[in-house]
Amino acid sequence: MNAPARGAAASAAAPERIEARRLRAILIGSAGNLVEWYDFYTYAAFSLYFANSFFPAQDATAQMMSTAGIFALGFFIRPLGGLLFGRIADRSGRKNALMGSVLLMCLGSLIIACAPTYAVAGAWAPALLLLARLLQGLSLGGEYGSSATYLSEMATSRHRGFYASFQYVTLIGGQLTALLVLLVLQHLLLSDAQLRDWGWRIPFLIGAGLAVLALRMRKDLHETASFEANRSKAKPLSGLRQLAQHPREVLLVIGLTMGGTLAFYVYTTYMQKFLRLSVGLTDSQTTAVSAASLVFAMLLQPIYGALSDRVGRRPLLVGFALLGTLFTVPLLSAIRHAQGPWEAFGLIACAWLIVSGYTSINAVVKAELFPAAIRATGVGVPYALAVSVFGGTAEYVALWFKQAGLESGFYWYATAVIACTLIVCWCMRDTRSTSKIDAENT
Repeated sequence: MNAPARGAAASAAAPERIEARRLRAILIGSAGNLVEWYDFYTYAAFSLYFANSFFPAQDATAQMMSTAGIFALGFFIRPLGGLLFGRIADRSGRKNALMGSVLLMCLGSLIIACAPTYAVAGAWAPALLLLARLLQGLSLGGEYGSSATYLSEMATSRHRGFYASFQYVTLIGGQLTALLVLLVLQHLLLSDAQLRDWGWRIPFLIGAGLAVLALRMRKDLHETASFEANRSKAKPLSGLRQLAQHPREVLLVIGLTMGGTLAFYVYTTYMQKFLRLSVGLTDSQTTAVSAASLVFAMLLQPIYGALSDRVGRRPLLVGFALLGTLFTVPLLSAIRHAQGPWEAFGLIACAWLIVSGYTSINAVVKAELFPAAIRATGVGVPYALAVSVFGGTAEYVALWFKQAGLESGFYWYATAVIACTLIVCWCMRDTRSTSKIDAENT
């Protein structure tokens, strides 16, 4: 082959190598995200089994409120994680932030797996549980902004919505993996008594091992072109001072997140308790319905993400918020009176047809709002603030309404929050046509 021919062949192969590297980076980044969320949601999936080990001598709802309270506190530290790891991602690279967050998640899982029970250590037992959840919350606060930024920057403009949707594919996949582990332990390996006695520690040990594997995988990640191009432009300002220069974008992230995150946690972490305590399904039925609905939700994410690449981001967001405002009360009321697991699953699936309008594209929408120098912090911190207030407390607030005998009041609370997000979605511009990522690459 002559020199011109070899040059032409090399030129033709170069785009293929770039695309292969892009896909590999997205897959590794997504896999690490799945591990992070598996570790975090293992707590919610197994709380029915370990609640009495840390909070004894209480009725079932009170024990769930205690574990839900610690679950919520794990969310309140997430803004600090978003600020810490966002700063690392914006100054030292997305890869470094992603590696640091998964390492911290591993530590939190190990602490829970090895924590003594209340009968052994008294008040130290719930204190250690709280410490572990705070470490995991710090980790997850950094993971969201870093992974949303990484996936959005790695994707091409034409398919950015599709590729970025895999953040929630893997996020939901992490929850699903936790439930699948629970199903295997419930039906194949352990009795109910064994699960409540010591078996609940197994998934946390698995999570710590998976986090080590994710850390090894993330060592091979390539940095994004957007970060490399803007590395020298990083401003010597604190993350909060830089965020103050983008007040409109910060408020948009908070406004979009408040309704979306509340809806997401209603149909994921709280739904498991709702099906068990309010609908009256058995433990195994609850787990099966939760797992099946998460599989359905996971399949919807890339479909909606690809749709946003064609019609824009705003129509999907408006559709979610409008339908969520209209149908949250009817759907939750219908689920409450569902006659068996199949009816409950069908109703939850209908809810996911609505909620996926937010979950599939929320990461890319937020990443497209900010310039590269502040993108990870800009996505992570206001998102974490909104999740702390509205998402992390969803389960606790719902259980509070139930304990007060006003369970339907929570349905209206969720509707009001989603209605506020509708106003934001209606007034915002479509980020697909105003993307800061595309503006930097032109």
